[in-house]
Amino acid sequence: MTELSEALADKRTTAVEGADLTTLDGPHAVRALPAGQLAALARDMRAFLIEKVCASGGHLGPNLGMVELTIALHRVFDSPRDPILFDTGHQAYVHKILTGRAAGFDRLRQAGGLSGYPSRAESAHDWSENSHASASLSYADGLAKAHELHGYRDRSVVAVIGDGAMTGGMAWEALNNIGAGERPVVVVLNDNGRSYAPTTGALTHHLDALKQPGERTAVPDRAGANLFTQIGFTYLGPVDGHDTALLEAVLEQARVLRRPVLVHAVTVKGSGFAPAEDDEADCLHAVGTVDAVTGRPAPTSGPPSVSWTGLFGQALLELAGEREDLVAVTASMLRPTGLYPMAVKYPERVFDVGIAEQHAVTSAAGLAMGGFHPVVALYSTFLTRAADQVLMDVALHRLPVTFVLDRAGITGPDGASHHGMWDASLLGIVPGLRLAVPRDGGQLRSLLREATAYEGPTALRFPKGTAEQGPEAVRRAGSVDVLSESGIRDVLLISYGPMAHRCLQAAAQLTQQGIGVTVADPRWAVPIAPELLELAARHRLVVTVEDNSRTGGLGSTVAQTLRDDAVTTPVHNLGLPRAFLTHGPREQLLADAGLTAAQIAYAVLRARAGQPLVHAAATDGSPQ
Repeated sequence: MTELSEALADKRTTAVEGADLTTLDGPHAVRALPAGQLAALARDMRAFLIEKVCASGGHLGPNLGMVELTIALHRVFDSPRDPILFDTGHQAYVHKILTGRAAGFDRLRQAGGLSGYPSRAESAHDWSENSHASASLSYADGLAKAHELHGYRDRSVVAVIGDGAMTGGMAWEALNNIGAGERPVVVVLNDNGRSYAPTTGALTHHLDALKQPGERTAVPDRAGANLFTQIGFTYLGPVDGHDTALLEAVLEQARVLRRPVLVHAVTVKGSGFAPAEDDEADCLHAVGTVDAVTGRPAPTSGPPSVSWTGLFGQALLELAGEREDLVAVTASMLRPTGLYPMAVKYPERVFDVGIAEQHAVTSAAGLAMGGFHPVVALYSTFLTRAADQVLMDVALHRLPVTFVLDRAGITGPDGASHHGMWDASLLGIVPGLRLAVPRDGGQLRSLLREATAYEGPTALRFPKGTAEQGPEAVRRAGSVDVLSESGIRDVLLISYGPMAHRCLQAAAQLTQQGIGVTVADPRWAVPIAPELLELAARHRLVVTVEDNSRTGGLGSTVAQTLRDDAVTTPVHNLGLPRAFLTHGPREQLLADAGLTAAQIAYAVLRARAGQPLVHAAATDGSPQ
């Protein structure tokens, strides 16, 4: 038995040979460890993370940088009595291990297994599971106010936020409120100088200045005035985020002050794993299955695949070479959204504004007012953070801004707050906005060209993963691609984007039963093309299929437009349920929503027979 295992066993854990971390049954065991055992615990944590995350995929770099800091947090604060909130949540793996969930890492991010983010269903130690950045400080402000109203005088609230997430405006709204009070909120600023890429902006320069050797101190009365002290916080730091003993001392000091405190911890993203520390791109921020020694992706058989993101990046680069007025904006995701090639060739025309989607959209509006055509590249799930700006700052002014939404629809292992299943519903209500849903890479190229030529707001959405070759159209009616048709005008299947293959397979199954099916791809989903209305009027039934919430989705828009035009053809909409979908493989989640080819065909048969369709249930039991 190792020295660490013996120490754990002495504290009434069930540790076994090799300091088995799966035997940690809660933070009390870590608090009871002698200080001399913490370095060994940190080493075992890193080895465990590298082994498990490289095997399953997940967020590796952020968690390797959080090992000592998370150990110190759980030794000083009494979770869950003292809530510890992890902003974004992708750096909470160590927290999960220390709160008794190490055994679940064999099924990390798999269906029915451990979530890759905090999860209230998993543990009382997880307070929030929203993985959108910059929200933790507002949660902390509200919890501290709740504690005060309950009369809890001896509890603290801790919010751990990275310098990348601190660039979000919501974080500063919360700091403004927290700093104005005297409630015991401890903000731990995990400063590793990165989000996906190196952090940018004036805040970064300020933090860099605070990290200069002459400024290093953890004693309040020696810390000079800075941005945080000016808005009401006691500032402690900078402190080495990999020195557990020093972290404990500083966090204990923050705890006993019983007022707003900001602890500035300086860490290294990917710490302890050379491939992550040396990775200039993103410190192995999020990985698939990779080699646990080299950090390189596992080899795959067959020809290399091309991702939707990569195709978009190349298409945008080509357009940028043709048009000097084309610029690009991203919110701290230069590589993940495909903008990196353009940033390399035309760095002066690509703007990374940090994790600040609202600012990104309105800044793009300003660029458009100034005579440029901005392309705002975001993950679909993050566009929801800037819905007001799309509506009031871009669309109200009829500005030529193109939104490119990666990871639309089901994203898979990242779970509820990362599925891009609401963007089409939100954008469908925006006056004057045109929304395209390409079915393959060729369509993406042509639709991006059309979008950036339009003198008004446009958007394109596409899923995560490989951009497989889509079916060719048998003919085009206006802007609508007809993918297949028979002589019998019975059912019109309207397929949105990459759902085309499923719809064609469903049509083939129905044709074998003597049912005439036309499959149409609108290309431009909003506004509804007149030719699509004409097709619908000539069929006995319309069924729409989309990888978006069917509540208020693209199919709903078709149904309403047909009613408005006095077209009496009945419409049935297939899509994702009005629910927060869990993590799991994309294909499985689509099947759960009734979106396989066989399920689509079955839904058509029921609709033709006048039977109600069977949909996945909404979480609140309301109709779909």
